[in-house]
Amino acid sequence: MANTKPVSTDLNLDPLSGATGAHPVGTGLGAAVGGAAAGAAVGTVAGPVGTAVGAAVGAVIGGLAGKGVAEAIDPTAEAQYWQANYATRPYVAPGEPYPQYEPAYRYGWESRAQYTGREWDEIAPELAAGWPHRAGMSGLDWSRAEPAVRDAWYRLDGRRAV
Repeated sequence: MANTKPVSTDLNLDPLSGATGAHPVGTGLGAAVGGAAAGAAVGTVAGPVGTAVGAAVGAVIGGLAGKGVAEAIDPTAEAQYWQANYATRPYVAPGEPYPQYEPAYRYGWESRAQYTGREWDEIAPELAAGWPHRAGMSGLDWSRAEPAVRDAWYRLDGRRAV
């Protein structure tokens, strides 16, 4: 008899539980930030052993927080939204194709999850420096990509950048 178990096409499988919808980038970022903060806080009170324990506990807590932020962002929904709406944005010239802007929008929503709790003006220089590595085939330099990156960033906050 053939195996009739449905095969999931979700590539975001949790590596430990096998559950769908895992967000390893968000979890990892949260773990790193949370672990460092907790380890430093505990280490100042309890010394080197406290730092190690604090880092482990903080990594777990931070990982859960990072996963929560990443899960709040649906990359498929964001891509669909921007593909349907990019041409209405004031920084897009008539006739420009969506693939030219897609890397900028993706960079914006992914960065919003990475820099939770920080403001745009704080991280814009970091994003500008990272754009050449994220631009792909877009052909946009930072001065043309920045409005789209910022737009996607603010959309996740429920605000409109431009």
